[in-house]
Amino acid sequence: MRDKQMAFQVEICSPSTKYRIEPVADKIKTLEGTPAGLPYGGSSGRWGDSGSTWTEQYGTPIGADITYYSPYEDVFYRLDVDFPVDNIKDYMERAYSRKDDKDDETQEYKRLGRGYESGGGKAYDSFSTLVFGFAPKGMVVVWLNFGNTRIELGRYQAIIITNKEEIAKAKENYTKIYRVTTEFSYKTMKEIGGYPSPQETSQKWDNYRMRYQWRPVVSSQNPKFRLFEILNYTFNGEKEGALRPWVLDMPYKQRAIPQEMVFFWETGKEKSEKFNARVFFDWEKTNEAFKKETGKIDMQVQISNDNNSIEILLNGKPLETDSIRIYQWEGDYKESYK
Repeated sequence: MRDKQMAFQVEICSPSTKYRIEPVADKIKTLEGTPAGLPYGGSSGRWGDSGSTWTEQYGTPIGADITYYSPYEDVFYRLDVDFPVDNIKDYMERAYSRKDDKDDETQEYKRLGRGYESGGGKAYDSFSTLVFGFAPKGMVVVWLNFGNTRIELGRYQAIIITNKEEIAKAKENYTKIYRVTTEFSYKTMKEIGGYPSPQETSQKWDNYRMRYQWRPVVSSQNPKFRLFEILNYTFNGEKEGALRPWVLDMPYKQRAIPQEMVFFWETGKEKSEKFNARVFFDWEKTNEAFKKETGKIDMQVQISNDNNSIEILLNGKPLETDSIRIYQWEGDYKESYK
C-alpha cells in the first residue's frame, strides 16, 4: 500500500506554448526505488508552472532520466541527472507557511516532514510538486513546490541525441505516444508559423536566474497601517510568501528579479480599509536598476496615506514599474482589525 505522506505531483512546463516539448521516455529516480514518471503529453503553462496536475507519484525524487523531442528545434534531447541528495533530504523535512499559524508564531517554515497540507486549521505545506521547465537548447530547470513557495533546485543541461539507432528508437516511441510522426509535427507547425527560431538560445532564461542581495521594505505614513503579507513571483520561476512577524523586517536574501509582487494591508476594520496591491515589473529595466546598486538592496514600497497610490524605490531611487493596481481585499489574519 502506498504511503500518502510520500505522494507528490509532477509538472512539465515551458516558457510558452511555442516552446512545447514532448517526452518519449521518462523516469524519475527515487531514494526508495519507487517507480515514478512524468505526466502524459507535452509541456504546458508558463515558466515554473504548467497549470495542470497528473496522477500522484510516490517517494523522494533524487534525479531524472528523460528523453524528449523539441519540435521547434526538430531534435531529441536526453537529460540524465542526479539531484543533490543532501539538499533533497533537507527540503523534504520542511513545510512552508501559507497562512497565519493560529496556535503559534508563524515561521517561514517548520521541520514537519512530508504530508502536511495547509487548510482545516493547518498553516504549513510540505513538498507537494516536482516541476521541470524546458527552455531552448536543452536547458532544464527543476523546482520544488511547497504551497505558496516554489524554490529552484537547479539548472541542468540536456544533451542532443546524435546516435542514429537512439534517434530511430525515440521516433518510434514518439509515434506510439502521439499518433503522428515527428516529421508531420515539425512540418505542420512550421507551416502555420507556430515555432520560434531553432537558433534561439537559452540566454534569456539563464539571465532570469541572476540574483541580488535584496529585500522589500513596505511602509506608510498612515498611523493605522498594518502590513500582513507579501507574495513575490520572480522571473526565474520562484515564488516566495512572507507573513507576520518577519514580513515587517524581511531578511536580505539572494533573490531573482521580481516579475510580480502582491502586498496585503489594512488601515481599519471596515471593508473599505482592507487592501491588496499588485505591482508588475519589466525585467530589463528592473535588472538594470539592480545592477547599478552595490551590496545590500532595499526595495522600498511606500504606500500613500489614503491607500490610493504606491511609489517603488531602490535604495531611495525611483524604480519604474510596468503597472500598479490596488484593490479592496478582505483577508483573514490573526492581527487584522476586528
